[in-house]
Amino acid sequence: MKLTLDCVSTGPLFSLPHTSGLAYLLSKAHISYAHLPLEALVCEQCHLAPVPDYPIAAIAAAEDGLDVGNAYWLRAHPVHLMLQRDSFSLSEPCPLRVSQEHAQSMMLTLNQHFKQDGLNFCLGDSGAWYLSLAQSPQVKTALPAMAMGKNIAHFMPQGANASRWVSYLNEVQMLLHGHPANATREQEGDVVVNSVWLSGGGAMPAPSKMKVEFDCFAGNDVFYKGLAKHSGVVYQAVSTSLQDSISQLSKQSSVRLQLAYQPLLDDNTFQVLLDGLRTKKISQLVINLACYEQTLVARIKPIDLYKFWRKSKPMSVYLA
Repeated sequence: MKLTLDCVSTGPLFSLPHTSGLAYLLSKAHISYAHLPLEALVCEQCHLAPVPDYPIAAIAAAEDGLDVGNAYWLRAHPVHLMLQRDSFSLSEPCPLRVSQEHAQSMMLTLNQHFKQDGLNFCLGDSGAWYLSLAQSPQVKTALPAMAMGKNIAHFMPQGANASRWVSYLNEVQMLLHGHPANATREQEGDVVVNSVWLSGGGAMPAPSKMKVEFDCFAGNDVFYKGLAKHSGVVYQAVSTSLQDSISQLSKQSSVRLQLAYQPLLDDNTFQVLLDGLRTKKISQLVINLACYEQTLVARIKPIDLYKFWRKSKPMSVYLA
């Protein structure tokens, strides 16, 4: 089986020592860097072009219990903007976890205010937030990974209607400031939702626009499920055991697996992958390791494990 693994470089992964399984795998791999966030790289490899955004929202919403129709969709992640010395930055995590009750309450307020502007905020079955429009907003947005921890002024919507959309976002922030749901979150020790982050805009692309080189998409994310359905390939949910997931996927010849389940993002996972290469259950492994606005791409075959002269290095060397 050829396996492509998509995951995000969390803090614990970043701090892994040179003795870790992941560091060992990278020491044997051919490494390159794609100057794209992981989501953009996935879209590019599925031949989904940005026009001007990658149509992530529509593909995800279609598998998230929403009728996408011919509307233009944007993800509207609930976020917390943190005040720096003279600017605001997008803080992690993004999106924030928001209970269904609080999300519905906030969306009711937003939809009542923006109804006359044709903005309709929607809540997916997964808890993800979306924004539906009758037509294109004529702006280009930035994926949140590009803006994390940075001055958001450089990542605001751009294009013909940029000023209008910046104004909309300012209104969103005013509506959320002091919202009863946020007051409850603050009392419970949760970070308040003080804005939304718009990204991944577009209408649902025609199936003919997508070309994938995989027999199966695996993950626990509505975007991956949507990619599978839209491209006509198998979708497999990922269990809490990577070993079990690989066994379930063994009959597929080429698999793209999204590793987003937090307990799996530790070194034991990469030991499982290393064992898969050693036993040749995995004939080729590609690890796409996201690090904000760029993605480390590591390609490994079983024969590469014999490159004894390549010594392991701490993860910080690769993700600096």
